Amino acid sequence: MNYDTFVDQVAQRTSTSSARAVELTGATLETLAERLTGGEALDLAVQLPEPLRLSLRPTPGTEAAHRFGAAEFVARVALRADVSEPAARNVVRAVFTTIREAVTGGEFDELVVQLPRDYRDLVEPAMAPGATLRRR
Repeated sequence: MNYDTFVDQVAQRTSTSSARAVELTGATLETLAERLTGGEALDLAVQLPEPLRLSLRPTPGTEAAHRFGAAEFVARVALRADVSEPAARNVVRAVFTTIREAVTGGEFDELVVQLPRDYRDLVEPAMAPGATLRRR
């Protein structure tokens, strides 16, 4: 999936502009980079379009996964994206669904395995049949 398609899918799923979708995606990916090990973040990054890879680049502070639950994940995305927590929850679901569509080889499943059970509400919509956005 190319960058424009990724952003378009997130924009459609969040009912926002492409520019805002870029911000929302960045907030989600930066938070995801904190939650994943550096190696898993890099594995995911190589399958995403180039501009999105920067948000997942591990730093010395993010090489080890930070242990925080789904509520904290949503709160961090809300703070970064300047949205309410209910809106951030929808953003995270939209970005996870788009990631699932963009990556191959079971990479999304490997990502999900690193997340605790309380993330189920955020990732299951991405895994559900029919989660793929139908193009008009």
